[in-house]
Amino acid sequence: MAKEILTKDNITLNALLTNKEEAIRFTGKILVENDYVESSYVEKMLEREELTTTYIGNNVAIPHGTEDAKGAVKETGLSVVISPEGVDFNGNTVNILIGIAGKGNEHLEILSKIALVCADEGNIQKLINASTKEEIMELFSEVN
Repeated sequence: MAKEILTKDNITLNALLTNKEEAIRFTGKILVENDYVESSYVEKMLEREELTTTYIGNNVAIPHGTEDAKGAVKETGLSVVISPEGVDFNGNTVNILIGIAGKGNEHLEILSKIALVCADEGNIQKLINASTKEEIMELFSEVN
């Protein structure tokens, strides 16, 4: 049976992050520690950010690896990092980081689901203000 894409272990609330690189490394490290990706994937997440920002608006960034990082993905998974203080992404404040690792083309479906959740300003505030990991899980489980 495939691993769950998002578990409580993949969520961090109240993260204090000082810069974009630290934020991306932190988001990727969760995927590594929970065995979704090999450690080399984190470098590919940073490489992706150099090519084009993963900031999508609404205080959200979706760090993910480059196309050639596919081989480093063991299982499709998400990490969610909430930083109420925010971190600077090239002049944009990011409070929600969603790390993605997708086998095959699964990341495209996941991205569209995340976009639906994050397009709603009310959901953004609920995510930023979440006091439990369950609240985060619930918001993302509503998107089918």
